[in-house]
Amino acid sequence: MPEAKTPLTSYLLLPFAAFLTAAAALVAAGYARHTGPCVVLMFVSLALYFMGHRFLRSIAFTIWVLAFVAAAMYYPGAFGIWLAGTPLEMDLKILIVPLIQIIMFGMGTTLSGKDFLRVIAMPWPVLIGMVLQFTVMPVAGYAIATALEFEAEVAAGVILVGSCPGGVASNLMTYLARGNVALSVTMTACSTLVSPLMTPFLMETLAGRLVPVNFVAMMLSILNMVIVPIAAGLIANKILYGRGRLVHGVAPLVLIALAGTCAAVGASFVDPSLLAAMASLKGGIVLGSALVGAVALAKLVVEVLCNGPEHWMDKTLPIVSMAGICFIIAIITSRSQQKLLTVGTALIAASILHNFIGYVLGYWSAKAARLSETSCRTVAIEVGLQNGGMASGLAMDVLHSSHAALAPAIFGPWMNVSGSILATWWHRKPTDDGPPAALADLQSEPAGE
Repeated sequence: MPEAKTPLTSYLLLPFAAFLTAAAALVAAGYARHTGPCVVLMFVSLALYFMGHRFLRSIAFTIWVLAFVAAAMYYPGAFGIWLAGTPLEMDLKILIVPLIQIIMFGMGTTLSGKDFLRVIAMPWPVLIGMVLQFTVMPVAGYAIATALEFEAEVAAGVILVGSCPGGVASNLMTYLARGNVALSVTMTACSTLVSPLMTPFLMETLAGRLVPVNFVAMMLSILNMVIVPIAAGLIANKILYGRGRLVHGVAPLVLIALAGTCAAVGASFVDPSLLAAMASLKGGIVLGSALVGAVALAKLVVEVLCNGPEHWMDKTLPIVSMAGICFIIAIITSRSQQKLLTVGTALIAASILHNFIGYVLGYWSAKAARLSETSCRTVAIEVGLQNGGMASGLAMDVLHSSHAALAPAIFGPWMNVSGSILATWWHRKPTDDGPPAALADLQSEPAGE
């Protein structure tokens, strides 16, 4: 019988151990300031190991976040202003909103009109989830921030996380937890759709005394940063998964690519003064149009000309989203390095408590409403997991506060860890509601429209 081969990724524990030992030796020798490279490479090697591990793969993203946070703490200048003092000077914080728009575009590519219309078929569970989403989490955020006596901007960031809609990671967690994936996707879509009104309202009500909150500015920022890119993603979904000839022929795809590019270029040259709303939505329209054109061109090359796999985007977007979120967190961390050292532990405690409250009240409130076990699990995950990326963008773009952005930067990774743990635990406990819908089936579902 041939011996089983050891996966190459398992050898990454060796450099992890070596870098950990080197960092400990430097600290013991009194050279703690010089441990940066060792600490960063330690997390990188551990993240790569987790990515190749069957059971640890789901939390590899969190280890990547730690690697970027470590890099930002040791080398804040690398994520601050590049080429300072030159004509090409660029503050990397201008990348936060475009990166979030790309992530939201990716979310849109997983949605379709069916996900919004499905609420008609299951109105009661969706309503329960929506009410809990925009009551339990913002009030819990306010209570925790008050109890821990965070300073105004940090407290506003905690409330902001609770006031945002559910995150797209909840769909995967729900599938792993044997929940109702269709309900999860619909809840995420609907809570995101109403967020331009609910999030500014909740922030103005709960955090208005802590920091200035401009309702209209926040609403327009959400439309630009979240809704417009998701709408573009819905169009891309049709291009990627549609079955009609218009999205499979060479000529139609070329035309779509040209149309997207021309729309992006045209929108970038429109004078915002001619249309008041254009000033706030211009970035989302430009980037969304460009991404639609890029998706059409990529499909033409990958699927039509090279006869490649049909679902290549499903593998590409998660990597892009992970990289984008890691970079956003690093940019935020570099600007609040000292503040993180003073409130970091308290924020970690706040994130654990906030997340726990969402899971518990979400699950048992759904139970009280007599929902099925699969729906109760779904509601718990949807309520407990927030859109941390959106919260980070609003903190920087509307509140103009890197301190307010610290809470989303810390809450986000923890939600991925806790969601993975909860999903794994529930996965081992089958329900009597029947097998859950396959996530792949839901992603391909729009093709039938």
